[in-house]
Amino acid sequence: MCQACSINIDQQNAFAEKMVGIMNNAAIALMVSVGHRTGLFDSMAGRLHETSVEVARNAGLNERYVREWLGAMVTGGIVDYDPESQGYRLPDEHSAWLTRAASPNNIAVSIQFIPMLGNVEDEIVECFKNGGGVPYSSYPRFHKIMAEESDQSVVSGLIEHILPLADGINDRLQSGIDVLDVGCGSGHAMLELAKAFPNSTFTGYDLSEDAVSGANATAAKAGLNNVSFVRRDLTAFSESASFDLITAFDSIHDQKDPAGMLAGVAGALREGGVFLAQDIAGSSLVDQNIDGPVAPFVYTISCLHCMTVSLAQGGAGLGAAWGKELALEMMAEAGFTSVNVGELEHDFLNYFYVCSKDS
Repeated sequence: MCQACSINIDQQNAFAEKMVGIMNNAAIALMVSVGHRTGLFDSMAGRLHETSVEVARNAGLNERYVREWLGAMVTGGIVDYDPESQGYRLPDEHSAWLTRAASPNNIAVSIQFIPMLGNVEDEIVECFKNGGGVPYSSYPRFHKIMAEESDQSVVSGLIEHILPLADGINDRLQSGIDVLDVGCGSGHAMLELAKAFPNSTFTGYDLSEDAVSGANATAAKAGLNNVSFVRRDLTAFSESASFDLITAFDSIHDQKDPAGMLAGVAGALREGGVFLAQDIAGSSLVDQNIDGPVAPFVYTISCLHCMTVSLAQGGAGLGAAWGKELALEMMAEAGFTSVNVGELEHDFLNYFYVCSKDS
């Protein structure tokens, strides 16, 4: 039987419809990022129907661009439109997921990754042909976006929800311990803890000089003397029994040598120390991720950022979709004898690995 004769026309048409939907949703994602960065969603929140002139004036933006953006938002089902008054309105039910006031539920923050990743498509295509990777320097907005994302996924629930996954750690922080964050980025997590626990000392390591410099400047401006940030290549990370708590927030899979970093973390913990690592929830097996709520997003951000920045350094290219099975295997190989995997009801995107080792 010829291949054409065996085609299911209904299935073919359904797939075409799906692809058109993907194209439209991709376009909407770009415009949602614009709406977040320009403050349009924040400006429109809580208001009644307004004309494009009024929307632009309230946001302090150019009306012609705002009008075209509103066209995308209306046809994309984000903003309501009243033809009679020619007015636009952001429903309260939508602003609950799109404004800075809605944080940590502001999905527009994460959507910023889409246009950022699109900027490196040409370089990624070359990597498909020739191997290698795309360096961090090709992502000029990465640390800014990641800091916003971290504020929502880590900082907002750090003290109340994440730290309690490690029994007794809040009490130890109150008394005073030494804490290290590996892959600290802009340092928002350590800055938050430094304010909350003045008796403890906090350090952040990151490969990016810009991120570290910015974090130290923020600490100085806030008058925090118990926190510091250091540019450090974690490939050669080796310290002996120096910290009581080490954290890694969404940073293990990006490393050039994640296995080496994990071994370094294990060696750097004092007796009774804890390693608390947040990383992407999911399986190491692609078939187990098919029903994951954001699985396509995870594999995409992995291919276009997490995996490739590691490969650019000649690294392992582990990727964001490395999964729980491989994570547990690598943590055991690093020397951790106890690993508990925690989950939080409000956070479907992450696992929290609480790791310790025998004395």
